Amino acid sequence: MSHAPGADALHTACAARGLDPALIPDVVRYLQLLERWNRVHNLTAVKGAGAMLDRHVLDSLSVLPWLQGRRVLDVGSGAGLPGLVLALADRCREYLLLDAAAKRVRFLRAAIAELDLGHVHAAHGRVQDLHPDPGFATVVSRAFAAPPEFVRLAGHCVAPGGRMLAMLGQAAAAEASLPAGWSYRRVEPVRVPGSSASRHIAVIERESA
Repeated sequence: MSHAPGADALHTACAARGLDPALIPDVVRYLQLLERWNRVHNLTAVKGAGAMLDRHVLDSLSVLPWLQGRRVLDVGSGAGLPGLVLALADRCREYLLLDAAAKRVRFLRAAIAELDLGHVHAAHGRVQDLHPDPGFATVVSRAFAAPPEFVRLAGHCVAPGGRMLAMLGQAAAAEASLPAGWSYRRVEPVRVPGSSASRHIAVIERESA
């Protein structure tokens, strides 16, 4: 079984990948907490905090420039990806992390408390059953559904003029047409911080009322 590197090694790894020094202590605490929970609850197939840094944290941060507005919904947050990681770097917005698996929500609530994230909340449920008023300015997902299905399932949670961010493995996943009232702003590869890898971000905008 893989084990998490010590805090010093993780600090070094974060610094080597260009993370903001002010963000590193919280990232280290998050990774160590996730690695401990993962041994028992199998929250992610990625094993070891070092691998989680590269494949989860840095990937999640790649969507940060595309957020808009004051309120963000992360659909199918899982272990807090990307929502909790984004919230570590972004203290100016409110985040709701939604997941249908109770064990994941328990982890999210433990992480929120451990990291003292007063601007973040976790909820257990399906996005189809969520009816926020007002809607969210940004709704994001990482490997939740292809863009048309993402809009169908979660579009009602987006405020007029808001946007959805679908984190895709490849641009081809965004070729399908969207429901009426929605349009792609752009789909482009975004460089993952500290890595040679890229992530395709589909920016899907809702028409204003």
